[in-house]
Amino acid sequence: MIARRYLLGILAVTGLLVLAACSAKPRVPKTFLSDRQLNLEEFFEGKTVAYGQFQDVLGNIPRRFTVEIDGTWDGRTLTLVEDFVYDDGATEQRVWTLNKTSDDTWTGTAPGVLGTATGIERGDTFNWKYKIDLPVKDGTMRVNFDDWMWLLSDDRLLNRAYVSRFGVRLGEVVLFFEKK
Repeated sequence: MIARRYLLGILAVTGLLVLAACSAKPRVPKTFLSDRQLNLEEFFEGKTVAYGQFQDVLGNIPRRFTVEIDGTWDGRTLTLVEDFVYDDGATEQRVWTLNKTSDDTWTGTAPGVLGTATGIERGDTFNWKYKIDLPVKDGTMRVNFDDWMWLLSDDRLLNRAYVSRFGVRLGEVVLFFEKK
């Protein structure tokens, strides 16, 4: 009886993970929901604050955070100094160096990012993909980020990032950015 319950529990968790991994993600739009034009270099130049949380595939929210961002744009390179403060009091700083490679494409690097992040802007949407070693309690965990950003107004940006490891979705990060 116990073995049967254990097996049913494993099957249920496996089924949930498969469903979560197969759920649809956004795509770079062919048509736009608004006439806004997202320009990362304009939105992130200066001071920005973000409020976010991570939600795992089972719906748990193990961590919330705020991020103070200081952005500088020199005409080709956007540098973002991100200062994270987590709800448990932990802090972290990440410095992104983003290079505009064409009218709508970007590449970028930051400590912990493996290789080069790549992104594309289309209308009010930006998609950013990268692999990163994230700090966790016992060291780091290598994960993939598939970040989606939508310009809601001149001073507000919504970000939803799909986090996966070995092709299996672990959860999502949802952020709301506001220009200061």
